[in-house]
Amino acid sequence: MITIEKRLEFPDIYPLSRIGVLSELLFFDIETTGLSPEENEIIEIGALKVRDGKVQERFMEFIRPKLPIPANITGITGITNDMVEEARGREEVIPDFLQFCEQDILIGHNVLFDFSFVKLSAESLGYTFERDGIDTLKIARTVHRDLPSKSLGELCSHYQINNTAAHRAYHDALATAKLYQTMAHYFEEKEPQIFQPCPLVCTAKNAAATKKQLDFLMRLVKQKGLQPAFDPETLTRNEASRLIDSILSGQAV
Repeated sequence: MITIEKRLEFPDIYPLSRIGVLSELLFFDIETTGLSPEENEIIEIGALKVRDGKVQERFMEFIRPKLPIPANITGITGITNDMVEEARGREEVIPDFLQFCEQDILIGHNVLFDFSFVKLSAESLGYTFERDGIDTLKIARTVHRDLPSKSLGELCSHYQINNTAAHRAYHDALATAKLYQTMAHYFEEKEPQIFQPCPLVCTAKNAAATKKQLDFLMRLVKQKGLQPAFDPETLTRNEASRLIDSILSGQAV
């Protein structure tokens, strides 16, 4: 469902009219059943458009997945199978969201994660989805090397941004907008290049697993006392994501 929000203003921390000059911006977030866009599904999309420094439109909708939502995902997001039972399927929601996006610059926290899910879903339905974007996580990694965590929750705590429903798509999108606004206030003039949009490019699914993925995977294996039946040297990113999901859901590897 798409609803219209008329002239909702952010707290007066930073003049969003400056952001609006850059282009038409869309802040968005998704909730999914796992970490792999090839294997898992989107269950919620939340987005908001900024026009002339104001939040003008918002998009909030559940997507009914083909498979049940894992218990660990419900534990993180609070989204239950009952909540999505009457929702529309992705074949209806994704085209509506693509239309909502227009040609806006997409802004998210770890935006490639969210973009890759939407892009692969769109392509599976016969649509193309190419956009420029800005990643608040990348900005934070540059300007906040002092912080041990650059998660959305930790950054919101650092800046005293209230996120009343963390891990729900629209509320995380709104929190991301406020985070972007605040970091721009403090750092855009010093480092304008990190606030510029760039093309969003999905990583090929057969690319090698990242060091961060492997470190997290091996840490989980050690914590759970498991005997791994895989070779870390040959794992792809997609395979590592599936293994991490399996361990988190209580399955052996």
